[in-house]
Amino acid sequence: MSFLTPNKDAKAVEEPAGEVATGARLLPRITIQAFCEHTQTAELVESAVHDRRMSKVALTTHNGGLEGAVESYKSNPTPNLIIVETTLPTEEIPASLDRLAEVCDASTRLIVLGHVNDVLLYRELIRSGVSEYLVLPTSAQSIVNAISELFAAEGAAPIGRTIAFVGAKGGAGSSTVAHNVGWAISQHLRQDVLILDMDLAFGTAGLNFNQDPPHGIADAIGAPGKVDPTMLDRLMSKAANHINLLTAPAMLDKTFDFGERDFEQVTELAQKTTPVVVLDLPHTWTAWVRHTLATVDEIVIVAEPDLANLRNAKNLADTVKALRPTESEPLLVVNKLGVPKRPEIAPQEFANSIECRLLGQIPFDAATFGTAANNGQMLAEVAGNNRINDIFRSVGMHVTGRSAPEVTSKGSSIIQSLLKRKKAS
Repeated sequence: MSFLTPNKDAKAVEEPAGEVATGARLLPRITIQAFCEHTQTAELVESAVHDRRMSKVALTTHNGGLEGAVESYKSNPTPNLIIVETTLPTEEIPASLDRLAEVCDASTRLIVLGHVNDVLLYRELIRSGVSEYLVLPTSAQSIVNAISELFAAEGAAPIGRTIAFVGAKGGAGSSTVAHNVGWAISQHLRQDVLILDMDLAFGTAGLNFNQDPPHGIADAIGAPGKVDPTMLDRLMSKAANHINLLTAPAMLDKTFDFGERDFEQVTELAQKTTPVVVLDLPHTWTAWVRHTLATVDEIVIVAEPDLANLRNAKNLADTVKALRPTESEPLLVVNKLGVPKRPEIAPQEFANSIECRLLGQIPFDAATFGTAANNGQMLAEVAGNNRINDIFRSVGMHVTGRSAPEVTSKGSSIIQSLLKRKKAS
């Protein structure tokens, strides 16, 4: 039996010690047609489109299984990938695949969904050129992983990890947290970090890092042609060793209205050139913000411990979970904890209410943060021994896939000691 182009071995990429976890490889714009024999299988395949790696993929499902595929492609062109379900006996599958091969283009890939767990059948199918054989029942994630191995991994280097910081409410401090966490990652892991300031009208990355470059993210978004690595490198400004910025113009001479995918090209290019990409998102709700949150590796919600923040964070968390049902859930950082005379919601109670993991609790310290902001420096630069730096580092380690810190009683005691010190002063 001869079927399609033989499977190519993906090039192995060893991750050096100290590397951050790589980001998800987005699949290119391909067409996939699935021919299923059972409604449950069709629903399973259709659910795969909710995976963010499939955001550019055009997928359709049909009835009929293997025989339906053969009849369809006698008169229709074949897509990039065919997925077929078969309930045929083991000995009949090769002959049916031969008939399918006769009506398919040589470049078309095939994934077979079968109901027989047979190693000999699997080996025969793979030798004949079938790209993958998955035994049902399986999961949507397994299907996407198989597709990704075929199309996203071919000759592709590991891509950078994208981490989006978004405030539950204006003034919650998400930009400050994003910049300090990016700094902690760059200095602790010695990995290159690119911060994208996506609040074009009011962004603060330039101020916080004491940078005023002539170009920035607006030039990348507004470029008439396709942005390439050379252009992106020219537009970036170096804030410190291992950390670069694409700053916002922070000017109101024109309005900034973007389409849903206007930031996609710049973000994907940044992933290809930088191990860690920090997205500093504005506190707004637009199509492009929604799309960005649906396609990043990690989402960190920054909130103050009050009722308005709780309501907004709950709405945001619920929406994000619905957008990314197969992806990691959003994380929570409670900021400005312990403002004098302000009634506050306990951080763990806040996290439980919005059903998000509490990743960090940052105490209110107006003097230290104010000094850092006025100097255009990170907190670690003006107060290297401040224990808040440990919180930024802990958050950074988690979102880069290096560790999974827990908010323990020890962590709480650190917070409490900081708050007591603040009150005593």
